[in-house]
This record gives sequence, C-alpha cells and structure tokens, in this order.
Amino acid sequence: MEKKPFVPAGPRRNNGPQRKGDRVTSKDLYAINDRIRAREVRLVGDNVEQGIYSIQEALRIADDQGLDLIEISPNAAPPVCKILDYQKFLYQQKKHQKEQKAKATKVVVKEIRFGPQTDDHDYNFKLKHAMGFLQEGAKVKAYVFFRGRSILFKEQGEVLLLRFANDLEEYGKVEQMPVLEGKRMILMISPKKK
Repeated sequence: MEKKPFVPAGPRRNNGPQRKGDRVTSKDLYAINDRIRAREVRLVGDNVEQGIYSIQEALRIADDQGLDLIEISPNAAPPVCKILDYQKFLYQQKKHQKEQKAKATKVVVKEIRFGPQTDDHDYNFKLKHAMGFLQEGAKVKAYVFFRGRSILFKEQGEVLLLRFANDLEEYGKVEQMPVLEGKRMILMISPKKK
C-alpha cells in the first residue's frame, strides 16, 4: 500500500462536534455545512439576501463571511438555513430554552389530611392553612384517610370534604369532587385566577 503525501487542509470548517466514524448522533441537533444533504436551501437571516440558493452557493456565501451554514428547519421544502457562528447559535438556543423554562408556570400541590372524625379545632387550623396555600397560588389536595374499619364512615368523610370545599369557595374552585381511591377520599381545589 502506497502512502499518500501529507497535504495541509485549507481553513477548517466547523462541522460541529466530531464523533466516532464522523456520523451524526442525537446530540448533533442541527446539520451544518457539509452535512446538509439538500440540493437547494432557503437562506434567512440578517447578514444575507433571503432566497433560495443551491447548496454550493449557500456554502460559498457562509465561507466568505467566515461563518457556518446551519439547517434550522430540515422538514421544510426546501430546508431553511441560517448563516451564523455555530457555537454562538447553540449558546443562544440554550439561553432561549432556559428563559422558556423559567416562564413556565410550576404547579405546586399542597396536601391536607383529615381523619373521618376530625374535630372543629383541627378543621379550622387546616382550613386556615389551605386559604394561605390557595392565596399563594398552590393547588390544594385535601383527603380523608380511612384507617381500618373507619371506611364505614365514608359518608362522614365526604360531608367533611364538601364542607371544606364550601368554606374555600372564595379562594379557589373545586377541580375534582370527592372521589374514593383505596383508603383515601380525595378532593382537588385550584386557586382562583387573580
């Protein structure tokens, strides 16, 4: 076998993370530069005249600017590409996802447990806590736990939960009426929108 002489390559084009066998893995979210398989692409962005270009022309434009050709929407016909620095693009995507995650509302569910024969003092104490939870914007999951033969008093448990829902009417609305699940009778109350 004859050895080929070493030929220095031109400026290295950033083709994203290099992997074994140079194959694209699931971590490579976007096809870039030579990995784009379409014959023609639609270029969009600030630093280029928008339109449909052949892949060679699009790569040449990206090369002239010293940036990467990134396939943004591979399922479009023709695929949509942008000319940007790949690392900067990935950074912006991560930043955008972080912002979306921060904006997503987190639903907090607070649980309040009763027995079938909860007395008035305990009931009022738990009612006060539930009012606070609903005012903070958390959902309240109230349940009556039946231990042993106390399951015979399930009507008492249902009456207790309905009274609880009625007392919290101005703070929240009933999302789920009392339902018996195993040894628990559960009532869900969500806070009213402000």
